[in-house]
Amino acid sequence: MTGTIVQPPPTAVMPKLKLHYQVAMSEPLTHLFEITLTLQNWQADKVNLKLPVWTPGSYLVREYAKQLQDFRAEDGNGSSLPWQKLSKNHWQIQTPDTTVITVHYRLFAHELTVRTNHLDTTHGYFNPGATLMYVPGWEHTPITLTVTPPNDTWQVTTPLPPVPDSPHTFTAMDFDTLVDSPVEIGTHAIYPFEALGKPHKWAIWGQGNFDAERLIADTQKLIQVETDIFGDLPYDRYLFLLHLTEKGYGGLEHKQGCSLQYSRFGFRDPEKYNRFISLVAHEFFHLWNVKRIRPHALETFDYDQENYTDCLWFCEGVTSFYDLVIPVRAGIYDAKWYLKQVSEAITRLQTSLGRLVQSLSESSFDAWIKLYRPDANSKNAQISYYLKGELVSLVLDLWIRQQHQNERSLDDVMRQMWQQFGRSETGYTHAQLQTVIESVAAMDLTDFWHQYIDGTAELPFEEALRPFGLQLQAEIPDQAPPYLGVTLKPNMPIPTVRFVEAGSPAQEAGIMPGDELLAMTAGRSETIVGFRIQRDQLEQRLLDYQPGDAIKLTGFHQDELRTYRVTLGDPVPQTYQIKSVENPTSEQKAACYQWLGADLDTL
Repeated sequence: MTGTIVQPPPTAVMPKLKLHYQVAMSEPLTHLFEITLTLQNWQADKVNLKLPVWTPGSYLVREYAKQLQDFRAEDGNGSSLPWQKLSKNHWQIQTPDTTVITVHYRLFAHELTVRTNHLDTTHGYFNPGATLMYVPGWEHTPITLTVTPPNDTWQVTTPLPPVPDSPHTFTAMDFDTLVDSPVEIGTHAIYPFEALGKPHKWAIWGQGNFDAERLIADTQKLIQVETDIFGDLPYDRYLFLLHLTEKGYGGLEHKQGCSLQYSRFGFRDPEKYNRFISLVAHEFFHLWNVKRIRPHALETFDYDQENYTDCLWFCEGVTSFYDLVIPVRAGIYDAKWYLKQVSEAITRLQTSLGRLVQSLSESSFDAWIKLYRPDANSKNAQISYYLKGELVSLVLDLWIRQQHQNERSLDDVMRQMWQQFGRSETGYTHAQLQTVIESVAAMDLTDFWHQYIDGTAELPFEEALRPFGLQLQAEIPDQAPPYLGVTLKPNMPIPTVRFVEAGSPAQEAGIMPGDELLAMTAGRSETIVGFRIQRDQLEQRLLDYQPGDAIKLTGFHQDELRTYRVTLGDPVPQTYQIKSVENPTSEQKAACYQWLGADLDTL
């Protein structure tokens, strides 16, 4: 069955449809949420129900329906109603003689990420988009949600407003609001605080070495700095929900809060703490950029399929640019640390051959099939719109500052986007975005757009940095090995190829991902015996050779023993560093200070 499902619209004589969701977890050790959906005042012969296939903010069809089991439907008297499944996420129930329908199903929840569900004996966490069905055509109907913990010691925390005098019961104005409101159930710690006169709270599940007082103080600084950019806080309350795990990392934005995941012992080490603060700054910035300032394609969500836009570079890339800048402005870390992070980002971009193949707009559009699904050729053929979007934003910010003597910046773009599109939540188009940036920059950006957003030209870092007394240096270590062009899988007993760079000596010799490398020797003589390649020693072995040397690598390709003859190339840059220019001018020093609030000679 194809086409859009549309339910009969309400009329003046029909009582309003009531939707009540109940989520229970009577046996957490089974990892099964027990969901009940009750529809009251239904006035049609059948009802269609769908489970979303994706969650806004994470652009991948995740097929949440694969976790659903034990579906059944009843009328108001508890009698079974006939139903059939029409597609992977679509159920249809026959309802000719009832105005009350109760649907029951269970959902397996054992994937702890910010966009999925998790339930065990320590807590429960669910994203409504991954959990709760919707009624097509009735997405704007008000909703009530009741959460039933397994015992009295577990509390329920969510951005949704509570229903007075109804324990663990909350309201949502529509299904979009429900999807945008994750729910944490358990014995998590709550740390309430105020910022700019509004209530906020940290809800933290798991043990770790965080300092709550420091975390709150730094969060208040971030809130202040980000609010200074846009002018106001567009919410009544805000929830920071944090899961502490062994090696977790991630975040997902919501209008009234965000979900975060981080390493439980990642708060004492200064570098790890700085990265966590950047993550917080990133997700909080999204409450403006993405949750309210969003592309036209995301103005109305279609939960049934991909929602394509070529502007994700602005949604995520600009936010990634600011997640490093904001902590500097807040005084949490300094400009030297900031430039170190930017240098690392440039290194990741410049050592990815995909930057020469996939444009930023194409990367945005193809997020659904590429970014979250890397394969053996990804680094050769694609680029992250987060990464390149961040660096395009840096170039734009510096160009605007240079054009207007630091009196304008990307901040002004964000303010105008907020005023023109964000406040009304009106989606913007690709062309409208370009127009706003051009109006702030007072420059024609047609060529910029053609080269760096819709094209694959190398970003002009040198041109952007030099007016601020900085330059980009490509660095090759003194003891760099000659160029082979392979990356090995980590922690394998036999060195196994994970990735082969396009055009590299390894690719030209025929080495492929998945090959097991056994031995290496110099020369082309068939009588020379090779020596075994030990795990994690390939680079050290290559240091024994020079560019232009011919070597032989012996290994298995799909269980077939092969010998590859490789001519090694010149070493390639491994890192890129932003550094001060020699003998900077007074103008460069002043521009740098106005930009970063730091003297050039301290960077």
